[in-house]
Amino acid sequence: MFKKSISLIIAAALFTAFAAFTTIDRDATSWQVDKAHSTIKFTITHFFTPVTGTFDDVDATINFDPENLAESNIDVTVPIESVNTRNERRDNHLRSEDFFNTAEWPNMRFVSNTIEQTGNNQFVARGELTIRDVTREFDLPFELKGVMEHPMRENTRVAGIVANGELMRNDFGVGVGDWAATAVVGNKVNIELQLELTNSY
Repeated sequence: MFKKSISLIIAAALFTAFAAFTTIDRDATSWQVDKAHSTIKFTITHFFTPVTGTFDDVDATINFDPENLAESNIDVTVPIESVNTRNERRDNHLRSEDFFNTAEWPNMRFVSNTIEQTGNNQFVARGELTIRDVTREFDLPFELKGVMEHPMRENTRVAGIVANGELMRNDFGVGVGDWAATAVVGNKVNIELQLELTNSY
């Protein structure tokens, strides 16, 4: 009876340790966006010429571990008011009802459903992108540029991610009335996210 009790205690201890280990192992690393060193760029044609702009603000929840993609996820919200094309009149027009209508839909948001590895440090986040009142499936390929200990912050890691994608603005209703036509403002939008991430531990 005594031996049986000891065996049960050992088994319970092993089960508890295993459960704790799997709980720790299951959580993907949580990263914070360093906004001062991150950029969201977009390019669209005006007649024939590419015009580049940025969104100067971003809020993101990023849980990412290349060794634990099953629990990794990305949730990025971009305030449209932060649009910056270096032309105040154009920026205000983009915020208006003709385009994004920020009074009614102030943010665009991407939420991943899955993250898959496609090559060496190459990944794709598959999820849903919402702009205005339209939500569509969207794939965002990205590259993990590297991870290292932060040389200026104790107990902090720093990582770099660059993502590139494209979308059709008319698919999301960005451009209504005469502005839905693509002769002046093109339809295809190229986007690039350059994100510096930090993780404190």
